[in-house]
Amino acid sequence: MLKNTRLSFPSLFTTEKFGGEDTGKYAATFILDKTEHAKEIETLQKHVQESLVELKVKTLPAAKICLKDGDESGRPEYENAYVIKATTKRRPTVIDRDKSPLVEEDGRPYSGCYVNAMIELWRQDNQYGKRINANLLGVQFVRDGESFGAAHTDVANAFEAVEEEDCPF
Repeated sequence: MLKNTRLSFPSLFTTEKFGGEDTGKYAATFILDKTEHAKEIETLQKHVQESLVELKVKTLPAAKICLKDGDESGRPEYENAYVIKATTKRRPTVIDRDKSPLVEEDGRPYSGCYVNAMIELWRQDNQYGKRINANLLGVQFVRDGESFGAAHTDVANAFEAVEEEDCPF
């Protein structure tokens, strides 16, 4: 369980698109502050090391491990943090603070908000190679945060009320 982590690149209600193609997976990246989430990072790193032993390798290229040092990403929002991307082929559970279900039209969770996330690490060792992946089980909206990327515009407030006598037809 990752608690009070920032959400990035969420594809929680529809499957992720990459390079114009549908990946067939739901996905999210979680940002873990190196200070605030030190214990969680240590636990994840321990699981990664155990997975390497199980895969009978000393190391894997960074691209093949779901947990990454955000300082190496070049993204300012990932500085002083670790990031972990989790995916699933089944739509994950997405709930609000009170545990009520959320739908896409609710507008949350969104990229930049804070969430709790349930993930599980798993080892891949098949014809596609060896990797350490994270499965996305569920996300709970916790609180608002500064949105990454373009902010959502409230179009309804851009209009003025129109009185019937003002209608030309």
